[in-house]
Amino acid sequence: MANHANAMNKVKILVVGDSGVGKSSLVHLICHGEALSNASWTIGCNVEVKVHEFREGTPSQKPYFIEMWDVGGSNSHKNARHVFYNSVHGIVLVHDLTNRKSQLNLRRWLTEVLLKEGSSAKARTPLVDDFDAEQFGGFSQLPVFVVGTKQDQISEYRTSGRVRSCSLADECGADEIYVNSHDQRSLAPGSSNAVKLSRFFDKVIERQQTTTTARTESGYSYLERENSMYRRPKSSSAFISMS
Repeated sequence: MANHANAMNKVKILVVGDSGVGKSSLVHLICHGEALSNASWTIGCNVEVKVHEFREGTPSQKPYFIEMWDVGGSNSHKNARHVFYNSVHGIVLVHDLTNRKSQLNLRRWLTEVLLKEGSSAKARTPLVDDFDAEQFGGFSQLPVFVVGTKQDQISEYRTSGRVRSCSLADECGADEIYVNSHDQRSLAPGSSNAVKLSRFFDKVIERQQTTTTARTESGYSYLERENSMYRRPKSSSAFISMS
């Protein structure tokens, strides 16, 4: 059984967002079903693992290891964190519901992951300063999930039941949930949030299966592979395949 588990089925999901938005607390809640009692700043990257039942309740049900790569959001590590961006199957974008700027910065985080995959400084230079999700037909093939944290600190949410949704989530066709990472009920089994998260995990696994059976071009970043108009000559730099 141990050998089977080691050979298996796992997917890698990046968890990114500004420093202090609560990524580590969110990842701990997802993977352990309980609040993180002593959250601290993440330096570099911290990896937590969750076992997910792919297509649960169907004949094709199968356990998968979900690796949640919690990447530190400090700007001081911006030039080094690209080393965590290879072989990615999905992305969780995290923002703080009490900090509008952290929501607006999600677009830059997504751009950084999708365009800065190379190992050299030259390769990490963005091809574009920003992008419109509608311009990239292949973009939607990489599953994205958006999470707004610190729901308990939003008074307007408690009174009206609504907060402003993330425009990037709408553009990407991604699900978005709001959580209080200090309350395990935010991801209680059977809840709307838990169902959306489980559906996202299934999409990530389906993406991984697709890229495993049909390898994409090597030598280009994700957006370059999906959109030839953004490709640079291979001789100019080296890239890490995300498939």
